[in-house]
Amino acid sequence: MRVLLALGGNAMTAADGSATPDAQLAAVGVAMEAAARLVAEGHELVITHGNGPQVGNLLVKNELAAHVVPPVPLDWCGAQTQGTLGFAILDALDGALAAAGTTHPVAALVTRTLVDRDDPGFTHPTKPIGRYLAEDQAKAMVAHGQVWEDRGDKGWRRVVASPEPLEVVDVEPIRALLAAGHVVVAAGGGGIPVVRGDDGRLRGVEAVIDKDLTAALLARTLDADVLVIATDVDHAAVDWGTPQQRDLGRVSLAEMRRHTESGQFASGSMGPKVDAATRFVEGGGPRAVITSLTHITEAVEGGFGTVIEPEIS
Repeated sequence: MRVLLALGGNAMTAADGSATPDAQLAAVGVAMEAAARLVAEGHELVITHGNGPQVGNLLVKNELAAHVVPPVPLDWCGAQTQGTLGFAILDALDGALAAAGTTHPVAALVTRTLVDRDDPGFTHPTKPIGRYLAEDQAKAMVAHGQVWEDRGDKGWRRVVASPEPLEVVDVEPIRALLAAGHVVVAAGGGGIPVVRGDDGRLRGVEAVIDKDLTAALLARTLDADVLVIATDVDHAAVDWGTPQQRDLGRVSLAEMRRHTESGQFASGSMGPKVDAATRFVEGGGPRAVITSLTHITEAVEGGFGTVIEPEIS
């Protein structure tokens, strides 16, 4: 099967959230052991990944060095982290494949995602990113053209646009690499956000695209057989944190819609993952799964995790 594996940010850092280079490499190594199992089973594999902690690292460097060098824009941060994580994933996947007794060509592609230049988020940005700063520090960044908001006792925080992904611009190179037998790492962090000007040319913009929504879009575009959204729990659950909490196994698209409409999934955690999974199935995808890395192989076969299908017979 053709599998789109979307790795959450937890797959790129230590369990305690540490994002030191050693911690990131160790976490990526664990994730790639799971990915290698899929390849060893004979599946075609495309990997996407989060980059929140890595971009956050660059933003702190921007803030600390703003009086010396101009801050690096978000599209550049996305490109840099795609390159850094891409090479880390490739090294780890090569090693995991060798340990599994197989070899396979692997490639990472710096990937752009088209968004609407008229998206309302560009006029009224609402997506908070980075750390809180004191007012004087925040206003120093405002002087560089950034938008910051006063969040009360916590301090000031930067807000940016989070536009809807419309198209993965570099999908044809991804197809070519898959056709040549490669495992492909692409669209990290939701892709580098770009808009198309009146002259038809693309240019990067300051924005953050939801990585899971781009994963769903890419999975549909590539006619993937299954979208697997890997997170730190085995299942999505309803009535989370209450005595009535219940893990979801195989569910129909209609049932998952009902749970979403009743507010079961928090916008800051499981909500975006459920949204992406249901979008993939709504768009004609055969199956989407939300589960932990430990159970990736069973998830692809539909035997574990929260499995969303068009209908349940």
